Parts: sequence; structure tokens; C-alpha cells
Amino acid sequence: MEPELPLVRTVLDARGAATLTLNRPHRHNALSAALIDALHSSLETAERDPRVRLVVLTGEGPTFCAGADIGEMRASAEVALEDNEREAARLAALLARLDRLSRPTVARVQGNAFGGALGLIAACDIAVAASGAVFALTEVRLGIVPAMISPYLVRAIGARQARRYFLTGERIDATRAERIGLLHAAVPEAELDGAIEALVGELLRGGPAAQAEAKRLVRYVSGRNEAVDGDVAEETARWIARLRAGAEGREGLAAFLEKRSPAWRDS
Repeated sequence: MEPELPLVRTVLDARGAATLTLNRPHRHNALSAALIDALHSSLETAERDPRVRLVVLTGEGPTFCAGADIGEMRASAEVALEDNEREAARLAALLARLDRLSRPTVARVQGNAFGGALGLIAACDIAVAASGAVFALTEVRLGIVPAMISPYLVRAIGARQARRYFLTGERIDATRAERIGLLHAAVPEAELDGAIEALVGELLRGGPAAQAEAKRLVRYVSGRNEAVDGDVAEETARWIARLRAGAEGREGLAAFLEKRSPAWRDS
């Protein structure tokens, strides 16, 4: 039974800086359907609130976000294809909402960030992590792929880096994450809050309307629009639904939950 707590805690300071904290630390802030919905709702609220100038996204406890809730993902593989795709579309919609938020967004990353967490980071405008943070795209080790987060990651790190890390599932330290473009900066943990505060100060110097237009400008000059992004979101949701319902995906997810090696490791 999940403890009763707000899955996303929102704090708005007097300057208009809203900090949204993933608040599922007992599950390493894994992205359950309920947490995805709560974060989507919190972002919608921030969008409508004229007091909000910018959003900082972080996680409660030592882990930023462990990625997808594997138990829920395995359960999704057992339902009808349409329901499976509908569940997958939840994360796609959240990432689109975060990506298109009219306010500047900053990812404040501590500890581990795996799988879907990298989508959250890449969808933010700016990302800063503690130097001890660790990143990984481990989906292939579960027999699936990082489908819904792939558009944001490829835009952040490029296709060449994506080929490596999508295929290997290897861990990436913060220094390398900065070098390949996932992060804008990696700083000592004791300096993380100071680095975020400095960025908040810089962002508050800009005109709110101009910042919203700047975000739209980047989307425009990089050839992105809502129709194209919507098509990609639908296709990637179908992609992950198909793979996690397939034999390899079922075996990989089951092996993870049962704490054993998947069958392909024994062959």
C-alpha cells in the first residue's frame, strides 16, 4: 500500500519560482501512472498561474527518479493492446506538457536518474546535476526501448550518442552526461542548490513573454511543431506497447522483478 502523501509537492516562492518535487521516495520516485498524472496536473496548474515565472523540477530523497515503475509496466503488457497504448501515452503527454510549458524549466538532479527520468531532464530547458549523479538508459536490458523519451533525448544528445547509450544501457556519470549534452552543468553536491539559485536569478532577469517566445522560437527553427510532435508521441507509445507485450519484453520485465538474469543472458 502506497503511503498517503502528495505525489508532487509544489512550493512557490515570492519571486515566482515554483519548485515541483517528485515525492515518491519510498519507490525512488519511480514514474507510476499516479505520479505521471500528478506531475502533469502540477504543470498544468503552473501554466495557468500568472504568479509562476519559472519551474524547477527535482526529486525527494537521494534519487532524482528511477524511471518507469517496472511493476506497472509489466502489468500493462498483460492488458489489451489499446489499453497498453493508452498507458504508454500517459508519459508521452507528460513529456509534451513539460517540453511546451511557456515558463522556463530547470531540472535539478541528484542521485540516480534512469530510463524515463532522462526524458524529464531532456524535456526541461536547463539541466544541472550533482557531480555524483548517475544516468542510464537500461531499457534494452529489459527487452524494451526508451520509446517515448527518445525524441527529447535525441534532441539533447544527438543521434550518435543515442545510438551508443540506447544500445548498451551502460551507466553514465555526470561529467560524461554534461559532455554529451544531457546536462548543462555538473557541480559538487554541496554546490547544487547554489547553482540552481544562480540560474533562477538569471532567469528572473528575462521578460516572461520574451522567454515564452524564445522557447517557441527554438521549436520553430529546429523544425518542430505540435502536429509532428503529436505524430511522434503516438507512434512511440505504440512502439513501447508492442515491445513490452512481446516475448522478450515480458521476459525482461519479469526477470527484473524476480531479480534474475533474463533468458537471453543465459544463451
